[in-house]
Amino acid sequence: MSAINILSIDGGGIRGIVPGTILVQCEKEFGIKVADYFDFVAGTSTGGILSCAYLCPSPTNPSEPKFSAEQVVGLYFEKGKQIFDDPFFHKLRSIWGVFGAKFPGKGIDEALKEYFGDVWLSQLLKPALITSYDITNRNGHFFTQHDAKLKSNYDFLIRDVSRATSAAPTYFDCAHVKNKEGEPFTLVDGGVFVNNPAMCAYAEIRDNFKNVHGKPATATDMKILSLGTGFTKKHYAYRKARKWGMAQWVRPVIDIMMSGSVEVDDFYLKRIFETIDNPQQYLRINSKMPAEVDPEMDNITPKNMSALKNLGEKLFIQNKEKLANWFKL
Repeated sequence: MSAINILSIDGGGIRGIVPGTILVQCEKEFGIKVADYFDFVAGTSTGGILSCAYLCPSPTNPSEPKFSAEQVVGLYFEKGKQIFDDPFFHKLRSIWGVFGAKFPGKGIDEALKEYFGDVWLSQLLKPALITSYDITNRNGHFFTQHDAKLKSNYDFLIRDVSRATSAAPTYFDCAHVKNKEGEPFTLVDGGVFVNNPAMCAYAEIRDNFKNVHGKPATATDMKILSLGTGFTKKHYAYRKARKWGMAQWVRPVIDIMMSGSVEVDDFYLKRIFETIDNPQQYLRINSKMPAEVDPEMDNITPKNMSALKNLGEKLFIQNKEKLANWFKL
């Protein structure tokens, strides 16, 4: 069987270290390169940034990836402090994040420009789908490499794609980006409606890609590796929540919305792949956060980032046999 190999990566801020570390181990253990092995990559928020990094072409050899999986994870360790920079005067101006984004955009803008330069979406090495949400036109906005190669109005600088997909409400200002033709878009983090992009990847393949027989691809023709960034189930007690107003509900609603969409997409994909001969063609790896890991998306302390890396390594070991079988299918 010549399957379409699909990689999907959830959102989760600094927790992107977890799926990033799993892919480092996959490259080492199974002798693959992400950009070579996968035919299609989908990402939301931090997963969108990872997707762009894996598929970013080398400036010296445009047919090869600029970064190894290990270098991609290095983005978090090298630039985490810059991305989640929280200077005192910004805190003061935003009243500690109550009346403005928690973090100024300068840090993440500079980090993305340094990593991606002036590379366009159309130049990515493989077809890709990166999610965001258009708050002006009120619809999901999908950055797709395969469409960008055909039409310039679908083409954006990947540093702008990365900025848009990761513009998490309350954490960063919304992104105001322009396509190659100069048309402006006001976008926020794709996680507001699809934090797990695996179902979007499935639908995109169904709609736009053919199998080896030239017919529209179905689940039988796909292998999906879906990587989460870890989760925690915060409990909201009735005695507290019943008295909450608009300000108190902001963070809980974002938490519930993002975790809920992740679970729904996984549930339906499992049901879809249970109908084919090899349901193992869909593999989801995710984990509840252990006590030593802070699940907050912006905890960039060396201790927490090290714990996230350890979790990624642990998840790889726990799922090594499943991953080996998946890569062999």
